[in-house]
Amino acid sequence: KSIWNWCVKHKVPLVYASSGATYGNGECGFSDEWETALELEPMNPYGQSKQDFDVWAHQEMKAGRPPPHWYGLKFFNVYGPREAHKGSMASPVLHSYRHILRTGSCRLFRSHNKEVKDGEQSRDFIHVSDILSLTDFVMERKPESGLYNCGTGKARTFYAMMEALFAALKLPMKVEWIDTPERYRAAYQYFTQAEMGKMRRAGYDKEFVSLE
Repeated sequence: KSIWNWCVKHKVPLVYASSGATYGNGECGFSDEWETALELEPMNPYGQSKQDFDVWAHQEMKAGRPPPHWYGLKFFNVYGPREAHKGSMASPVLHSYRHILRTGSCRLFRSHNKEVKDGEQSRDFIHVSDILSLTDFVMERKPESGLYNCGTGKARTFYAMMEALFAALKLPMKVEWIDTPERYRAAYQYFTQAEMGKMRRAGYDKEFVSLE
């Protein structure tokens, strides 16, 4: 809020990171339009903190107190180079890569949702170079202010992600199935997929890096 207010006072554009975690279990869909965004119910404190700020930003906008241009970018599952500093919060791509190199196998959570098969839990994986491109786009082109999803618009399963990793490493695929830890089950997202229509209508026309 302090950064937002500083940007308002000094008339500086603002780009901040929201998150795909705001969409919770996906019951409301994955639209970045306000009609949906204001009704979301995240499943964990991280997602709630992002949702709380998005709602507050909307209130400030309605009250006539926004920065000259502002964008809350809802990052989905970002992966790519230079994320090792994130430690345990690094992407499953990096964690899996390290585990495969160390053990020759990968670990995948069993599904605890009867409607989803083991390994078919899905995420919208987006390469960090695409995140940079999307961020540059809103900073340079200055579309209408507001929330924008930053994903590929295509959900991929964790099993497909592992297949791509083993193929890239030229190793035979070997999967070790483990139960999802109890502490994660209640807030586990089984599916995320960004609706990218708003960003496309704003003029972003680049193709996204494939998971492979």
